[in-house]
Amino acid sequence: MAAFDDTAFDNHERVVFCHDAATGLKAIIAIHSTALGPAAGGCRLWSYATDDEALRDVLRLSQGMSYKNAMAGLKFGGGKAVIIKTPDFAGSDALYEKFGDFVEQLNGAYVTAEDVGMSVKIMETIARRTRFVSGLTPKAGKAGGDPSPKTAYGIFKGIEAAARFKLGREDLKGMTVAVQGVGNVGYYLCQYLAKAGARLTVADIDPSRVKKARDEFGATGVGLEQILSQDVDVLAPCALGAILTKDSIATLRAKIVAGGANNQLATESDGKRLTDAGILYAPDYVINGGGIINVACEYYGNVDDAAVMQQVAAIGPRLTGIFEEARKSGEPTNVIADRMARSIISRASAASA
Repeated sequence: MAAFDDTAFDNHERVVFCHDAATGLKAIIAIHSTALGPAAGGCRLWSYATDDEALRDVLRLSQGMSYKNAMAGLKFGGGKAVIIKTPDFAGSDALYEKFGDFVEQLNGAYVTAEDVGMSVKIMETIARRTRFVSGLTPKAGKAGGDPSPKTAYGIFKGIEAAARFKLGREDLKGMTVAVQGVGNVGYYLCQYLAKAGARLTVADIDPSRVKKARDEFGATGVGLEQILSQDVDVLAPCALGAILTKDSIATLRAKIVAGGANNQLATESDGKRLTDAGILYAPDYVINGGGIINVACEYYGNVDDAAVMQQVAAIGPRLTGIFEEARKSGEPTNVIADRMARSIISRASAASA
């Protein structure tokens, strides 16, 4: 991979390759921007077909974190890490501690937290070796812990805003929602949606998760290859990214796409394809910002959990502003959001120059 020429490389400030033979650690930390503060973003544990695939993923994710943190109004830049899950991966405490050593060596330029494949317990292990970590067991009266419920709540508030804007709905009772991926975030989103009276269709790579959603929320389970084309009001992608392509968009029957997965659009032009199809798209890094809001509040220690929920709820009005600007200008919502995020980062860079 020619990193500097790849479309995923967006003038990243630093990319660090971390390897430790003794523990088997192979990880990449990407720092996209520190204009607004330390580069913050979760660490993902995932099995990649190639190292190039891992590098491309962490570059795309870290750029998305810059935009996400900017749009959420946080004192964070954008960063991300991936730990590569090899065939003989053991996931020992020593491996996670070594990853903590690499984070500590960056001296606060990157703040890590929980992402796909990780847990509060693992973050606690990483925290043995670095100060620059969030997503830990919360202290009494303070923000912290697993950010997934906060991410899900922000998506829920975003779906409410999208339904109000696109469908004129003041509540979600009776609305149909297809959720792709019912892991941590998807499960909690289903919980919020079911409580609001929505009717759910779900799919997941793990059949036990589908069964859990059926048992607890009365959801209908479908195959992974069927979930995107469900005839529903809302499609909520909550698995991995790049699922909205020229081919998949042609099969969509949802009126709204609003979910928690990062980098849902395979290319920027797929945002226009959604617009041309009459589908309202909630830019992923705006709607799924609840988790990083929780991380920021924990890291800076300035608010309690109730205040975090208030900040997360602001995702709804923030999206409405993007929807209104898109309607006025005729531009896709992802283009509007990207421009707003880049403007925030550029102003911060100019102020610090």
